[in-house]
Amino acid sequence: MTTINFLKENKEVVVSDGANLRFKALENGIDLYKLVGKMMNCGGYGQCGTCIVEVKEGMENLSPRTEVEIRKLRKKPETYRLACQTLVHGPVSIVTKP
Repeated sequence: MTTINFLKENKEVVVSDGANLRFKALENGIDLYKLVGKMMNCGGYGQCGTCIVEVKEGMENLSPRTEVEIRKLRKKPETYRLACQTLVHGPVSIVTKP
């Protein structure tokens, strides 16, 4: 078991090793999407790029960037990830809707 700390929401969520960041955020009432993303997100398949989060701490505890992320986030900071493509393997601190 490990934790995801959602900084803006001031909420800590306990998850199992290898948990999908997007799924666990939504399961715990954390809103990942801005207005357009709420209406037009792809449902977690990495196609829309609307579930962007910023990793403040614990980047080393996440799965490596996928090919989809490399394409979608090429002009974004290295600390940005797509929640739908990110697996959690240790404690992390996340900022939603950066």
